[in-house]
Amino acid sequence: MFSQLRPALVAFVALAIITGIFYPFTITLIAQLAFPSQANGSLIAQNGTVVGSALIGQHFDDPKYFWSRPSATSPVAFNAGASGGSNLGPTNPALLEQVQARIEALRAADPDNTAPIPVDLVTASASGLDPHISIAAANYQIARVARIRGLDVARVRDLVAQYTEGRTLGVLGEARVNVPQLNLALDGIAGE
Repeated sequence: MFSQLRPALVAFVALAIITGIFYPFTITLIAQLAFPSQANGSLIAQNGTVVGSALIGQHFDDPKYFWSRPSATSPVAFNAGASGGSNLGPTNPALLEQVQARIEALRAADPDNTAPIPVDLVTASASGLDPHISIAAANYQIARVARIRGLDVARVRDLVAQYTEGRTLGVLGEARVNVPQLNLALDGIAGE
């Protein structure tokens, strides 16, 4: 029995060092060298203070900002430690109530806008952390944001175009707008 115990312990220690120390260190080093921004959370800083991440959405409900996709994380919205969807099916009354409440909030923030509300403004993403909205969702909000901030609609539309990201690798997904970065840029215009 002891003759089998020693090789098992040596194998355990060797694999623990390889998989618990060497491999994570190597991958972390490669990530820091090849993708330093992403490896450190793609943090967004303003005046030297971190105000968010380009990879994680934030809750905006002030009409002067573009609103993000809703988040289904708990106990608070956009909780990166609790990523996940609501798991509510399309016929679930709770989901229907949430969507209706979101529609009412959007209509109350911009009562003159009679355009159809894009679905990504009233439904959460699968992760609940998505920082992006569709171009249609951004376009739906342009007039409201421009009016409340006293900006020309064309200027806000240009800013949306500036923060629009194309398809990943040119073929995956759809073009999208990064809401935290766009709202930060809007705040920068206000400071001009």
